[in-house]
Amino acid sequence: MLPSWPLLRAGIFALVVLQALASDTFIAAVYEHAVILPDPTEKPVSPDDALALMNKNMDVLEGAIKEAAQQGAHIIVTPEDGIYGWRFTRESIYPYLEDIPDPVVNWIPCTDPSRFGPAPVQERLSCMARNNSIYVVANIGDKKLCNSSDPGCPSDGRYQYNTDVVFDPEGKLVARYHKYNLFRGETQFNYPKEPEAVTFETPFGKFGIFTCFDILFREPAIDLVSEMQVDTVLFPTAWMNVLPFLTAVEFHSAWAMGMRVNLLSANTHNLNFAMTGDGLFTPEGPAAYHYDSGTEEGCLLVAELSARPRLSPTYPPAVNWSLYATSIKKFPGENDTFSGFVRRDIFTFSELRHKAGNYTVCQGDLCCHLVYQMSEKRKNEVYVLGAFDGLHGSLIKYHWQICTLLKCKSADLDTCGQPVEVAQTKFEMFSLSGTFGTNYVFPEVLYSGVQLAPGEFEVLHDGRLKNKHGTSKPLITATLFGRLYEKDPPHPLRTSP
Repeated sequence: MLPSWPLLRAGIFALVVLQALASDTFIAAVYEHAVILPDPTEKPVSPDDALALMNKNMDVLEGAIKEAAQQGAHIIVTPEDGIYGWRFTRESIYPYLEDIPDPVVNWIPCTDPSRFGPAPVQERLSCMARNNSIYVVANIGDKKLCNSSDPGCPSDGRYQYNTDVVFDPEGKLVARYHKYNLFRGETQFNYPKEPEAVTFETPFGKFGIFTCFDILFREPAIDLVSEMQVDTVLFPTAWMNVLPFLTAVEFHSAWAMGMRVNLLSANTHNLNFAMTGDGLFTPEGPAAYHYDSGTEEGCLLVAELSARPRLSPTYPPAVNWSLYATSIKKFPGENDTFSGFVRRDIFTFSELRHKAGNYTVCQGDLCCHLVYQMSEKRKNEVYVLGAFDGLHGSLIKYHWQICTLLKCKSADLDTCGQPVEVAQTKFEMFSLSGTFGTNYVFPEVLYSGVQLAPGEFEVLHDGRLKNKHGTSKPLITATLFGRLYEKDPPHPLRTSP
């Protein structure tokens, strides 16, 4: 007699668990989704119309989930805003929201969809996970009723949260995270009263989760890695690329290397908003990444990662990010410097006027030191060494310390700091370091065409960012980002309803 379907499913799930337990690695997937957006409106659409749009996006996501499962993936991360998009007011997003319970309720929406009221999106996501025996990570909206006894309750009587959910291979809800650091345009959502440090255990390591803008702040990003010791971070994002430093693939790869943790970054894809770039990033560099500013298509990435990178023999040692630069007894004589803008930030720059050299630039408490040799000095390309020590951002400000070797847009020094995607100059060697006042420093190297340089550079124990054997492609920037979280000013919107 053939086994019943529940018994067969339980057997398949047990086999998946045993297979994961038997390996020190796991297979991860991220999907960059070209989101189908709603028509802009300030008035709420009907619940049926809202669900129809979300089902169109979930049709695409379901195809990616099936393909990932067929390639052996144990988990797939999908983007922020990947199910309903953006362009919302607080009122117009309401039909897209569902009540998402705390995972302690032990709930499988696929088999018990009405337990907490209408939840068609959670039901479908749960079934995608269950039917494909894979962890599914998605970003949706949560709503929670409140009343006048709650002094923070909004005037419309509800909290609305930008929310990540995780369903396990049985379809059970195992994690729920409310985004804490909202971007300036997310006025449709509320901040949770306290940051949430959300983790869950899997057969292939301890996972944490946060969303997009969260990555730039201590809570919850640093807390998850430094205090809760997660192995892998799940990162749904809708990242708008800003060259020369905050392009998705370069910064997310740098963050994973600086924090020495796996980062599964799934981005939305929308060229009108400069959104592209996702990847499977590890402490050693990118296992796979994708950046496409030329087409409107989504992309699935699948790669095998170390389940517990801290136990890996290749796990990079801790770095003292200021050791080398502060040990230099006498910095080389001050070079001619000038001020230039990278967006709104005023950097101190020094032009690299020779084919090889030894330069120092200082700003505030930060001195940046560069030793370099170009393969050839091109007259039509100008590079500078830059330093920035101060607050970045407009409404929400946070403290950066940045040392950068940077290509200018043209030979005109006034263009230094403007976005650049193409270069022709290769370097035989460079060594970049700085007198950072923080241990949270993120190293990145970006080549011409917005390409990463996996395996071609290293960070020494004393904080020097060095190339190994010359740059195989022309260089756009080599950068060390330091984050001084303790110098961040109070958040201006944290107490808003």
